[in-house]
Amino acid sequence: MQRPSRRQFIRNVTLGAAAATGALALSSFQSLANPGSTDASTGGAASPFRHGVASGDPLSNRVILWTRITPETAGTQTGMWEIAADAGFRRILHAGPFTTGPERDFTVKVDAAGLAPDTVYFYRFHIGTRISPVGRTRTLPVGRPTQVKLVVFSCSNYPAGYFHAYREAARLDGVHAAVHLGDYLYEYQRNGYASEDAEALGREVDPPHESLSLDDYRRRHAQYRSDPNLQAVHAALPFICVWDDHEVANDAWREGADNHDPDTEGDYFARRAAAVQAYHEWIPIRTPDPADPLKISRSFDFGDLLSLHMLDTRQIARDKQLNYGDYLSEGKLDTARFSRDLNDPARQLIGEAQTAWLKDALVRSDARWQVLGQQVLMARMDVPAPVALDQLGISEYLALHDKANLMPTALSADEQAHIAGPVLPNNLDAWDGYPSARETVLGLARDLDKNLVVLAGDTHNAWASNLADAAGTAVGVEFATASVSSPGLETYRTSEHPDALAAGLVRLIDTLKFTDTSHRGFMVVTATPDQCEAEWHFLTTVKQPDYRRFVGTRLRVLPGAGNRALRPVESALATLAPNTDGIAVL
Repeated sequence: MQRPSRRQFIRNVTLGAAAATGALALSSFQSLANPGSTDASTGGAASPFRHGVASGDPLSNRVILWTRITPETAGTQTGMWEIAADAGFRRILHAGPFTTGPERDFTVKVDAAGLAPDTVYFYRFHIGTRISPVGRTRTLPVGRPTQVKLVVFSCSNYPAGYFHAYREAARLDGVHAAVHLGDYLYEYQRNGYASEDAEALGREVDPPHESLSLDDYRRRHAQYRSDPNLQAVHAALPFICVWDDHEVANDAWREGADNHDPDTEGDYFARRAAAVQAYHEWIPIRTPDPADPLKISRSFDFGDLLSLHMLDTRQIARDKQLNYGDYLSEGKLDTARFSRDLNDPARQLIGEAQTAWLKDALVRSDARWQVLGQQVLMARMDVPAPVALDQLGISEYLALHDKANLMPTALSADEQAHIAGPVLPNNLDAWDGYPSARETVLGLARDLDKNLVVLAGDTHNAWASNLADAAGTAVGVEFATASVSSPGLETYRTSEHPDALAAGLVRLIDTLKFTDTSHRGFMVVTATPDQCEAEWHFLTTVKQPDYRRFVGTRLRVLPGAGNRALRPVESALATLAPNTDGIAVL
């Protein structure tokens, strides 16, 4: 039987057009397309599979399968899972029982083993006569694959807008896995961050208060997983995930968070434990160490072509972020004290234990491309002090810079001070705020002569940069994805046109080769033996049901020590790609 393409499969999922797969599967597809609707296979009863299905952490011979039961009673729930070679389940290959209950919020995780490499499988769950939606997953290749394709997400904020990015990514063909770099959900209260349009969009958060308890985080996960676009992409692709800060609280570090007040919100470690428990329940992740759920570093080998190493830069070892305000006096920065604290060699971001784990993983892997899946920007993004301290906008500083070149004698004393000031890290929450830790990781890749590609999210904007050590030696490149829905720089630097802002940033930062500061979307990374390429997909809007997807730009890097710099694939001129193939727009 010829397997349907991913595009065909997701069309079936989203439209319920599964006539070729049989009546049983048809009801499953309809359940996924309309969460909470009636399930034809249950005689009209509400489906217990209202949060869809998912798969994750694929290996060459196994994969995690996930669903959640919405129970009719509060007790233990038992059922069956199945894996088949076809979407109609005519040839079932593996099956087994599952048990779940309130202790894990009625979520189900199965680590299905005995699978063949680089193979597409279909899976579903049963509770009595009721059948879940059908999911599609894929195991990792072995040997010498000619191509690996990953779709990369970050920062999906439910009240900020529609999850069109998930819908569009689910329609792509040839994808091996989806990589989510964190901020899968946000913890804020109703009318909090990025919620100004939530009521009009019908996307106000549940619970209405900020997530603090285990029940709060479980309810927030449940709401996110009620989104049909998120359900669709989970049903179409296996996910490889790490958390960032908002899965717990904004600007988290190892002993607290900017968005946590112990006086009014209780013990931070109890809050984090609750958030982490809910994450492991609701995300299709294989927990590396059940005794310590904070440890989520793990590697995925795509044959000898690509090794993906997933890191935690947020919860385990990060020292508290520095703040420029702590070094300012009467508007002047104490640069000596700031530099001393910033460059403290003991200052940690991923910690000694995780660094040792990463070194072992890099030594072990012979893959052509070594890819780090992690949260925050690694590239150096030093900008003039007036920009870093928000004293001048990008365009204002560039105009001043040009004036200094053309008419230096016309500069006022304040303008001269601005021009003479130092360059400073643009984002102290990123690797820029932890330069010694960054130097350690870059040194590992350099000394082991690895072709390094770093993936990042967090900022809500798209970036592409060259990576170099402190001595200027080229080490690799960084591809950073835009957000699924969270607002970007266009909401913070409203006085500057996004195109001018992007051009100004590229002009100011010599390592930065591309940025888009105003569009939401996702990124597709494609590796072959000859190159590793990133393609940025953007959306015209996340505030309206109708939208278009377009490709912003494509950049690549070649293997080898002499080639570790970004190169264009084609013109960065965007080409609009409207929805014309019959997929319903939500």
